[in-house]
Amino acid sequence: MNKKVFKSGFVFTKHTPKELSPFEKLLDVFQELITHTSGDVDEALEWLKQLDDEYKLTTDDYTLNDFVEDLKKKGYLREEIKVDGKGGLAITDKTERALRKRALEQIFGKLRKSGAGNHRTKQTGRGDEQAGEFRSYRFGDSLEQISMTESFKNAQINHGLGEFTLSENDLVVEETMYKTQMSTVLMIDISHSMILYGEDRITPAKKVAMALSEFITTRYPKDTLDILVFGNDAWPIQIKDLPYLNVGPYHTNTVAGLQLAMDLLRRKRNTNKQIFMITDGKPSCVRLPDGRYYKNSNGLDRYIVNKCYAMASQARKLHIPITTFMIAEDPYLMQFIEHFTAANQGKAFYTGLKGLGEMIFSDYESNRRKRIR
Repeated sequence: MNKKVFKSGFVFTKHTPKELSPFEKLLDVFQELITHTSGDVDEALEWLKQLDDEYKLTTDDYTLNDFVEDLKKKGYLREEIKVDGKGGLAITDKTERALRKRALEQIFGKLRKSGAGNHRTKQTGRGDEQAGEFRSYRFGDSLEQISMTESFKNAQINHGLGEFTLSENDLVVEETMYKTQMSTVLMIDISHSMILYGEDRITPAKKVAMALSEFITTRYPKDTLDILVFGNDAWPIQIKDLPYLNVGPYHTNTVAGLQLAMDLLRRKRNTNKQIFMITDGKPSCVRLPDGRYYKNSNGLDRYIVNKCYAMASQARKLHIPITTFMIAEDPYLMQFIEHFTAANQGKAFYTGLKGLGEMIFSDYESNRRKRIR
């Protein structure tokens, strides 16, 4: 009798993309538009209507009005009273969360949520995550660290199988890794240059901020993240405010942003602290002791630049590294960032908009070291 031979291996089939419903297809476009319009539903729907007219996104069976009604029913939109007293539509908390998740998937890829939410270091010892390495027991090691399997094996080897004996010399301890937490402040430049010359730089910056906030809050829930924006002045914002972020008629007061960032980090108990700064232009404004603003947009003003260097040095003394993501390639601005980074002993990336998210992700993952004094 001939027996069938079954071989193991991989079977490759043609990829069949998931079929999206008309609502899901329109929702993806709507989320992109609502990010560009800083949460303005009316403007986003107007843009969507124009796209529908040109590309026939809807059909007679599922119209744009049907889509808006579904957005309401599914909790993405809510009715509200505008400032002028008229009724209108606004996005909900559900939409804000969806935008953060979408930005995370767009920029960082689909990451799985970590169970513990902490960061490993290269230091072994009395930590709280198994390292897979063993050593002999030493006085003071906790009982939880003892590997019973390895210890019993040693006892059998050392004393034989006749009568079971377990001595202190048989005990084996599994090394554990220190875990560490990180406090991060993300600074976002909202000066007028973020939309100058017809180039939209604020939308990619918002996406990065939303992705980073979703990344930290889901994968590293024990970490802290503060977000601030800076123009003529600096002020903190909440994660829920990110979709509505917009530029203003501001100069770039980098000093104010750094001062606020360090004030926020001084209140944190974590040893590990860092600042991420996303900017596309040179510092052009500082606030004088009498409250007046000193502004100069022509080149690099020596007074303003020296104030920035002083803040960078101050952050270094506080053991706060600054990672600058520069969305400009002007040689004289790059030279300023080089001097600024040297004063802080931090990091700098000179990048276009396309790679911004990936570099923030890469640096956040690699800059995870617990300071052991």
